[in-house]
Amino acid sequence: MLTIGLAGNPNAGKSTLFNALTGARQHVGNWPGKTVEKKEGRLHLSGHEIILVDLPGTYSLTAYSVEEIIARDFIVESRPQAVLCVLDAANLERNLYLVIQIMEMQVPVIVALNMSDVAESRGIEINTARLSETLGGIPVIRTIGSRDIGLDALRSAIGEISRRPTGADRTLRIDLGQTLEVEIAQLQKWIESDPTFSDYPPHWIAIKLLENDPELIKKASGNPSLLRLVAESSQRLMEKTGEEPDTLIADARYAFIGALVKQTVKRPAQKMVTFSDKLDRILTHRLWGLPIFLGLMWMVFQLTANVSAPFLDFVDMLITGPITRWFSALITALGLHRTWVEALVLQGIIPGVGGVLVFVPVLLSLYLVIALLEDTGYMARAAFVMDRLMSRLGLHGKSFLPLLVGFGCTVPAIYATRTLENERDRKITGFLATFMSCGARLPVYVLFGSAFFGAAGGSLIFAMYLTGIAVAILTSLLFTKIIFRGKPVPPFVMELPPYRAPNARIVLRSMWERTASFVRKAGTVIFAVSIVVWLLLATPAQAGIGGFNTVAPSESLFGTASRLVAPLFAPAGFGQWQASGALITGVLAKEVIVSTMSQVYVGEAEIEVPTPTPLIDDLKQIASSLWKAVVLTGQEVVNIIPRTVNIIPGVSMPEANILGTTTQEEPPTALQAVLNKTFSPLSAAAFCVFILLYVPCMAAGAAMRHEFGWKWMLAQAGYALGVAWLAAVLVFQVGRLIGWGG
Repeated sequence: MLTIGLAGNPNAGKSTLFNALTGARQHVGNWPGKTVEKKEGRLHLSGHEIILVDLPGTYSLTAYSVEEIIARDFIVESRPQAVLCVLDAANLERNLYLVIQIMEMQVPVIVALNMSDVAESRGIEINTARLSETLGGIPVIRTIGSRDIGLDALRSAIGEISRRPTGADRTLRIDLGQTLEVEIAQLQKWIESDPTFSDYPPHWIAIKLLENDPELIKKASGNPSLLRLVAESSQRLMEKTGEEPDTLIADARYAFIGALVKQTVKRPAQKMVTFSDKLDRILTHRLWGLPIFLGLMWMVFQLTANVSAPFLDFVDMLITGPITRWFSALITALGLHRTWVEALVLQGIIPGVGGVLVFVPVLLSLYLVIALLEDTGYMARAAFVMDRLMSRLGLHGKSFLPLLVGFGCTVPAIYATRTLENERDRKITGFLATFMSCGARLPVYVLFGSAFFGAAGGSLIFAMYLTGIAVAILTSLLFTKIIFRGKPVPPFVMELPPYRAPNARIVLRSMWERTASFVRKAGTVIFAVSIVVWLLLATPAQAGIGGFNTVAPSESLFGTASRLVAPLFAPAGFGQWQASGALITGVLAKEVIVSTMSQVYVGEAEIEVPTPTPLIDDLKQIASSLWKAVVLTGQEVVNIIPRTVNIIPGVSMPEANILGTTTQEEPPTALQAVLNKTFSPLSAAAFCVFILLYVPCMAAGAAMRHEFGWKWMLAQAGYALGVAWLAAVLVFQVGRLIGWGG
C-alpha cells in the first residue's frame, strides 16, 4: 500500500485537490500526540490502494510551529513513497521554497501547478517541461482543482510512483555554494556514523543543524562532539561571510529558485491590474473596509435568523407532530403506554434532542454563508481589514484569524493560536476567543429572537456578536495596556488569495461537514444529557414529596439544585430555577441549553400526545409544510433588502408577502409560548448576553488547559463568569431604568 503526502502553502488549493482526488473516501482524526486535524483519503489506481495524507499548510519546514513540525516529521519518519506539492501557479517563486526543502529530504516529489487559470489571467506563462527538467525530471502538472482539471494527469503520475523500481526515485540536491558545501560535507561524515540519525538523510541533517533547528539540535544532544563541530562550522561561516548559516542557506535556496523562475516563467512587461486588485481597492480600503465588513456580517445574520425561519418551523412541525405521533404509536404497540419509558421518550429524548435539531436549518444557513465568504477569498481580507484595529489593541494581526474561527467553534479557535509566535499573544488571543459567539450559542439567540423580536431577531443576533467583540476589545485593552504593557507588536504579513467564483461542491461539502458535527453531537452528547436531565427531573429530592416520574419538576433533584443558584440571577431578570438549570447544563455544551429548556419548561406540564392520524395524512402534511417552507424561504431572501433599508429613519419599503402571510405569523412553538410567559423581552436579552459571555463548554475549557495550563483556564472561567453576570445585570437594570420594561 502506497502513502502519498500532500504539502503546500496556505491558500494554494491543497485541500481542494485532496477532496477532488479522494471524494468521500476520507477519514478525519488527529495527529498522534497532537490536536491538529489529520485528514487521510484513499485513492484506487490500477489495483493499488493509495493513502493520501493532507499535511497542514505551511510555508517552510522549519520547527517553529506545530504545522511545520508535523509536515516535516511525517515526511522524514513515515517515509511516504512521494509528496505531492501543490503550488499556487501565480506565486511560483514563494511556493517553490517549500518544494526545494522537501526535495532536500531525498523524497520523490510530484508538483501540481494549481490555480493555473489565475496565473494565465495575469498573463503569466509557465514552461512546465522546462520546470520539470530543471527540478531533476520530476512530474510537473498544470491543475485547476476547483474545476477538476489535471486530475487524470495527477493520478497517472501517482500511479507511476507505484510502478517505479526501488532506488529509481528522482531527487534534487541544489548547490549551496562551495563555502557551505565544504562545512556540510565535514558534518555529514560525523552524522553518517551517528546511530541517532540512521533513518535520516545525512546531508539534510547537516543543513538543519547549521540552521540551528531546535528539534534536531535536541535530538543531537546525546552527541556533544557533533554539536561542537556544528558550532565550529557556524563560527567559520560567520567569519568568512559575515552572515549566520541559516541566512546563507536561505539565500542559496532563493538564488536557485530565482534562476529557475527566470528560465521557466514569462511575465507581462507591465503588471496587470487584476479583478482582485480592483475589488481590494474598495473592500480593503482604509475607510470603507471596516463598514463593508460589518455590513456583510449584518447580511449574514439576517440570512441566519430570517431566511432559515421557514425551515425551522418545518422541522419543528416534523418533530412535534408526525415524529412524536409515530413514537407514541410505537410505544403503545409495545405495551409501554403510561410507563416511565413513554415519559422518557416523549418528555425527555424527543424534547431534548428534537429541540436542538430544530435549529439545523439555522446552522446550515450560517455555514453556507461562511463557506461562500471563505471560498470567494473574502475571509482573508477580513483579517487584513481588522489588522489596524488589532494593532491598536496591542495584538498581532494574526490574532484575528483564531478569533474568526471562534465564531464557528471555540475549541479550534484556541488551538489556532499556535500560529502566533509570541506566547503572550497566544495566551491573550486564546482568552479572547471564548467571547466570540460560537455556532453552538446561535440556537439560543434564534429561539429568543423569534419568540420576542419576530423579524428583528436577526438584529438580536447581530447585537450579540457585536457585544462579544466589544467585551473582547475591552479585555484586550485590559491585558495589553495594563497586565502585559510595554510589549511591541510585530508587523502583520499575510498573503491575500485571489477572488474567485465559489465552487458549489466545495461550499456544500464545507457546509455539511460543519453541520454534521453539530448533528453528531445531538446524537451523542445531547442525547445522553437529555436522558440524565430527565432522570434528575423524575427523581424526588427527598422522600414524601412524590415518586419516581410523578414528582413535581421543581421538587426533583434537578429542580432543587437549580433553585439553589437561581437567586444569583434574579438581578438579571431570569431568577427562575428552570433558566438556572439550563445554564448549569450549558457548561457541558452550549447546544444543551435549548435541550434542557425544552425539557424543564415544556416538560413541566403533562405533554399531550397528538391524536393518531393515518400515515397518508402525515405524509401530506409533511409535503405541504415543506413546499410552504421553500416558498417562504425565497420570500425571506427578497425581504433582506427592505428590512435592511428600513433601518434608515423615515424609510418604509414594503416587504414581499407571497402567500398573504409572513413566517412571523406562524404559531409559536410550545417552548416559545412558555418563554413568552416567563421572560420579558428585556430579561430575554439579558439571558442571551449571559449565554454569550459565560464560561465556554467543557471541551473548550479542556483545550484552554491543554494549551495554557490550569491557572490560565481557571482565570478565564472566573473572569468570564464575573463579566457575564455583570453585563446581564447591567442590561436588565439599566433597561428598566430607561423604561424598556422588565
